[in-house]
Amino acid sequence: MGIVAERRMIHFDYVCNMQEHELYMRRCLELAQLGAGSVSPNPMVGAVLVHQERIIAEGYHRKFGGPHAEAVVITEAQRRYGDDAAKLFRSATMYVSLEPCAHYGKTPPCAKLLADHRVGRVVIGCRDPFDQVNGRGIQLLKEAGIEVIDGILAKDALWLNRRFVTRVQQQRPYIILKWAQTADGYMAPADGTQRWITGAVAKQLVHRWRSEEDAVLVGTKTALADHPQLTVRDWVGRNPKRILIDKHLAVPSDSELFDGSAETIVFNTLRSDWTERIKYIDVEDMDWYLPQKIAYQLYLMDVQSLIVEGGRKTLDLFVEAGLWDEARVFTSRDTWGGGIPSPILHSVPLESRVIGPDRLDIYYRNH
Repeated sequence: MGIVAERRMIHFDYVCNMQEHELYMRRCLELAQLGAGSVSPNPMVGAVLVHQERIIAEGYHRKFGGPHAEAVVITEAQRRYGDDAAKLFRSATMYVSLEPCAHYGKTPPCAKLLADHRVGRVVIGCRDPFDQVNGRGIQLLKEAGIEVIDGILAKDALWLNRRFVTRVQQQRPYIILKWAQTADGYMAPADGTQRWITGAVAKQLVHRWRSEEDAVLVGTKTALADHPQLTVRDWVGRNPKRILIDKHLAVPSDSELFDGSAETIVFNTLRSDWTERIKYIDVEDMDWYLPQKIAYQLYLMDVQSLIVEGGRKTLDLFVEAGLWDEARVFTSRDTWGGGIPSPILHSVPLESRVIGPDRLDIYYRNH
């Protein structure tokens, strides 16, 4: 075989291997997504174990405090293959969407688990940005003599865990702005009354979003005018934490926000005490840097993602501070001819889709 032909063969083998790696990594990412809304403040992680070009076990991190994806897969393989599992591990490849952890937390380190079971090769989507892991899991695997390949679909893997990455790197939650507007750009009547804009399909989708994020925030005016519950009544899932900005505690105690169906956190200037389901947090000088203060306090409380569903004033606080990552904007077919104008993002939506009779546009601030 000539040099050119040999190089072509090497390139062909490389392309085939990369395609195979990406195929299994996409399955890891699909599995990881199943943990949305259940694993925070941990990242979502999926893993598959491949032997002789066949997936023999797969799993994902299901719940915060529960076993990580790699441990789920190891356990599943042992359950299926019994005593033969130990031999299979040595010639198998573990694909995992995020670098295996190398530190002791609520569970033992996954990198050590894979090393102890002498898994033949580990293919990783992206490195873990958490300081106690970043590169250390890979180092532990290599020191155990395990072949490691990393960076397979790394951008996709990081994007999947953008909430986790934002929390680790910026010490704040991933912030999603959400509002509905009419076709002529109004989000609420000028007199402050409640008037529904979007259809039932959009409402159900909003409830699904709430089940996937850690917290949802509104301001005083929205709480008084709309009497929101901020729960997931039209979707199956857990309720998010409810965040209320209420400087002078104007929202009455019999508001549905205080019904105990979900934890409620109230940022104010008058009171600072906690009960099991309601936390009052006294914020000094709410007129300055309020979004930043709220974001950092929520970070300290392990809130990894936040939906801001407030009115124009509340949304503008985050827009003007440049403190948002994503905006989800519904636009109906109706026109009002007047009212409270919607926020202005000075940005172009990167995604648009039809939701029932409405249009949904999604903006990303740094993507």
